[in-house]
Amino acid sequence: MLLFFGGEFLVRGAVDVAKKLGVSSLLIGLVLVGFGTSTPELMTSILAVINENPGIAVGNVVGSNTANILLILGVSALIYPLVCNKEAFMRDGSFMVLATLAVVGLCAFGNVSRVAGAVLILMLALYLVFCVVMEKRRQATKEQEERAAISVQVLIKDIGIFVGGLLMIFVGAHFLVTGAVDIARDFNVSETIIGLTIVAVGTSLPELVASGMAALKKQSDIAYGNIIGSNIYNLLGILGVTGVLYPFEIPAQIAQFDIWIMLGATLLLMVFSAWGWIISRWKGAVFLALYVAYTGYLVVIA
Repeated sequence: MLLFFGGEFLVRGAVDVAKKLGVSSLLIGLVLVGFGTSTPELMTSILAVINENPGIAVGNVVGSNTANILLILGVSALIYPLVCNKEAFMRDGSFMVLATLAVVGLCAFGNVSRVAGAVLILMLALYLVFCVVMEKRRQATKEQEERAAISVQVLIKDIGIFVGGLLMIFVGAHFLVTGAVDIARDFNVSETIIGLTIVAVGTSLPELVASGMAALKKQSDIAYGNIIGSNIYNLLGILGVTGVLYPFEIPAQIAQFDIWIMLGATLLLMVFSAWGWIISRWKGAVFLALYVAYTGYLVVIA
């Protein structure tokens, strides 16, 4: 219930704030919704490394990015086909591929050091600055539309709805993840598998709820931008911050197999996006089928 209503408030608040400030819903989806819904992954990975569980920390990020594309976009496209924003594809999608390749490269070294973590954070900062600059140019060149005077009280209310929805999602995801991890450990499942499956899907529930609600409301920019923004933040922000605070090793299973699944899912998203500029229902079904096959393989290993 927390996840459901939290997602409803999150999308409603984000869309209303974007309209009142004249900011594109794409940027709202990338930054506010995309990064905001990735906060559970950040806290989970930091706590996992502190507790010397790198399998959960890295598996959480890799598994979440894979789930974001194959599971969440798959479900969202089945709810309502998602129109792909060409600007998001060229700018943000390309950067997502770059971030993915950077993390794949780190796997060759087998660890994330403080220097590597700092480089990832720098990449994220440069990306955010670039997004803001592009948004200002878009507003400057766009014809000025007549907008009603912004009521500060109404704007504060909309921001409150957004933040309230985000908090509800965090609390709901926390209870779901902790309960699921405890159950998995009772069955003696390895931490890496737990990180790739239960924790990854659990911490991706905010993205699932936000994108699903956005699809129901036919807000393709938010649903699409949410996933791209979340994936970029997961790779650069979460692994970067975690690496700077507590350098960690990358489990061999992830470096040898799961990281390549994440890369393949990322490239498939780019192909499907450019193919007709829409994630249709059949493409969503392909995403879901691939995720079921991948998860089934992990279960067999476990």
